[in-house]
Amino acid sequence: MPPEESSKNQLSFGEIVDMVNEASPLLILSDGKDAQVALSPTLQSRVLTSTASGRNGRSFGWVNLDLITSKKRLEHFNPYGGEDRIWVGPEGGQYSIFFAPGTDFDLDHWYVPAPFDIEPFEVVEQSSSSVKFRKNFHQQNYSRSQFEIGLDRTVRIIAPENAASALSADMMSGLASVAFESHNIMTNRGDLPWTREGGLLSLWILGQFDASPTTTIVVPFQPGPVEERGVAINTDYFAEIPPDRLRVFDAVACFKGDSNYRSKIGVNPKRATGVLGSYDALHQVLTIVEHSLGAPGAEYVNSEWKIQDHPYAGDVSNCYNDGPPPTGGAQLGAFFELESSSPAAALQPGETIQHVHRTLHLQGDKTRLDAAAKAALGLSIEEIENALPH
Repeated sequence: MPPEESSKNQLSFGEIVDMVNEASPLLILSDGKDAQVALSPTLQSRVLTSTASGRNGRSFGWVNLDLITSKKRLEHFNPYGGEDRIWVGPEGGQYSIFFAPGTDFDLDHWYVPAPFDIEPFEVVEQSSSSVKFRKNFHQQNYSRSQFEIGLDRTVRIIAPENAASALSADMMSGLASVAFESHNIMTNRGDLPWTREGGLLSLWILGQFDASPTTTIVVPFQPGPVEERGVAINTDYFAEIPPDRLRVFDAVACFKGDSNYRSKIGVNPKRATGVLGSYDALHQVLTIVEHSLGAPGAEYVNSEWKIQDHPYAGDVSNCYNDGPPPTGGAQLGAFFELESSSPAAALQPGETIQHVHRTLHLQGDKTRLDAAAKAALGLSIEEIENALPH
């Protein structure tokens, strides 16, 4: 991890909030105690970061302070950071909205659409524990289909026991905790239906978290034969992943979150459990993400960067570890991502699709974290720590 990134990670939640506020005003949600969540209407309604221990507590989200405070705008993508940001898929393929028609599927031609990269969202409703945002925009895809899109997004701070279905309040007793969820709705605001032949869209939620040399991403999946459920973990995204960075067990996979190697994995609809997680052994932080799943048989957009034979055979959830790009140059930052997607949205005019994404952070004694890790992720803290070499 670059030294400048390491030093930024030592900043408290309050220090980061104060620095960001000077460039982009934040909204702070609170449980009335120590749990706080920072939201940014200017930065596309994202949850920028959170804490379980008040202003002086650890900041859990990866925040690109240099970019935010500079007020610069980058050409292809503005990686501001944030634990829960909203995008719209697919990223690649003939129905992509990140590549202009006829261009090559490479970094030189990849552009994140401005409505969810640099444009602000409108605040519709606000309270001490929740904020509702809205964004309406027009978008064209790689196949030149036209979309009128409405996004409605409510972010709320929630009780930790409501964030992960496998955990109880007793199981989290004695641990510092913060939990929040985003309830995301996409509407077809146009006069024409969205069709498979013209290309479908999906809601896509991405969370960026501080990487560390001892962070392990944990991905539970449905066990079963490959012939029935497909591969357990899809690695067909970027570079080949060395075995010391990814280990696949019978019903769970462990993946390095150290930001030292650019790589990505995915879980298909027949394998997805709706749960992702990570454990930062250095700071004793257990993170659990829970998200909604489509009905059995639902299709998901394929975001691979190529013309696809199966554009609706995509993954439900993904995990990304940043690292130096293979073409050289600087990497985006010292972070990893936990992501989830809604099914592909074949919407008639006025119809909607919804997707819920919850994030829970637990920090404290390893013995207390152990029960939560076993219940939510299927591995003990010791098993997570020893799954991959550090």
